[in-house]
Amino acid sequence: MSKPIEITEQSFKEQVLDSDIPVLVDFWAEWCGPCKMIAPVVEELATEFDGKMSFAKVDVDSNPAISTNYAIRSIPTLMIFKNGEPVDQIVGAVGKNILVERINKSL
Repeated sequence: MSKPIEITEQSFKEQVLDSDIPVLVDFWAEWCGPCKMIAPVVEELATEFDGKMSFAKVDVDSNPAISTNYAIRSIPTLMIFKNGEPVDQIVGAVGKNILVERINKSL
């Protein structure tokens, strides 16, 4: 079972921007209720799309530079990166079917 990897400001470039496959980054915080609601869905997707897309989590409180750089204003925000560039952004806790649709568009 594949799990989202925890990303820090130190590992962001290597794990996300330099990735050979698209990466879905979940911007979240410990105190965020909707973030906790969407977390199990992101974990399911990490298993379902294993090998096609990688999944990462960025704690916005611990890594403010990444959040500022990508203008993350509300969480959860899910961003899909492809070839080092953000190609899609989903704000808020949305249903799994919506996430699957957006992921498939990015692959």
